[in-house]
Amino acid sequence: MSAPAPSGPPWILIVGVLAVTAIIALALLPTGETREGGAAPPTAVADAGGTASEPDGNAEPAELPERAAAPPAPANPTPVPSADAAMPPLPLVSNMVPRSPELIREAYTFAAQNPDVLEYVPCFCGCETAGHRGNADCFVESRNTDGSVQTWDTHGMACTICIDVARDAMQLHASGASVQDIRASVESKYAQYPRQTPTPTPPH
Repeated sequence: MSAPAPSGPPWILIVGVLAVTAIIALALLPTGETREGGAAPPTAVADAGGTASEPDGNAEPAELPERAAAPPAPANPTPVPSADAAMPPLPLVSNMVPRSPELIREAYTFAAQNPDVLEYVPCFCGCETAGHRGNADCFVESRNTDGSVQTWDTHGMACTICIDVARDAMQLHASGASVQDIRASVESKYAQYPRQTPTPTPPH
């Protein structure tokens, strides 16, 4: 009596057919296109010319909003105090100041003695929300009728932008630049800042 035929070959044939079918299915799957109901792969999007667009991180920055026109020069400008006018004691310099104590004192003294300069130079730190109209307001809160300082504003004590604007104005003033040129130079240097105080135009 002969042995029964082995049952193995049909199973091997079935497994082989399934493997070939799987390979063909993988080869036909789309690789770069969006499948119906699926999400597109995270690749650069090509524009109409076929060039891939830049990712968001490398996109050109949006244009800054156009600044409002400067108010006209005041009819009654602040008097310039005499060089020997008394000043109240300067506010205490904190331990966490962004600039040296010497530079901060110089900025406060310059603001006190030169309202005809810093009252026409804008600030760019956003202090217009506190009612400031120019860089002088970052250092001087109120003045006497002769223009001398009555009270200080402590805002400029810890604001890098306020101090740097005053420093730039001091250096330009010392070089003999006019108030108009000082303002133009400062506005050009800080043009990338979106905020600016509503500072009056310097008188001619």
